[in-house]
Amino acid sequence: MSSFRSKPHVAPFAGPPWYAAAAWLSLALAAQATLVHALAFHSVVPSFVLVVVVWYAIRVDARRAAVYGLIAGLCEDALSAGTGAAWMISTGSSAVIASMLSRGFFSDSIPLVSGVTLLATLLRALIFWAAMALGGYPAGLGAMHLREALFEALLNGAIVIVAMLAVRRFDALRG
Repeated sequence: MSSFRSKPHVAPFAGPPWYAAAAWLSLALAAQATLVHALAFHSVVPSFVLVVVVWYAIRVDARRAAVYGLIAGLCEDALSAGTGAAWMISTGSSAVIASMLSRGFFSDSIPLVSGVTLLATLLRALIFWAAMALGGYPAGLGAMHLREALFEALLNGAIVIVAMLAVRRFDALRG
């Protein structure tokens, strides 16, 4: 091997450890399947799963975000009847988009993270209902789904803000 050849630079992984990401996803899936319906606002429930996916995606590269989002979506499809692979496609796509959008800012900026969460929620709904329409779901209910997506985006953004403020408070008390 020539001494003039250099190895490509590979940045060290700086995201959350896999066991923490898996634990948060497990908690979000359990809450989504059991408790979250009590938090319905105008018959719309927030998506703890998407909030956790965005939390992970803004801290890692697009490839890791895609894998995490696909796994989360696969779990949602396993818990939902009749969605085929729509959650997997939409959640995985949202994770990649959130990861790509977050490349230029710090992951502890509340306005930016909540903005990415709002956008990821809307894109996820769009991709989900497009995938469902390809599978034969009637497309004539678009206005209802848009209203639900807007409310869900607001709820998910509020959850991110509350969670980030709670983490900051906890860190301030610890240190």
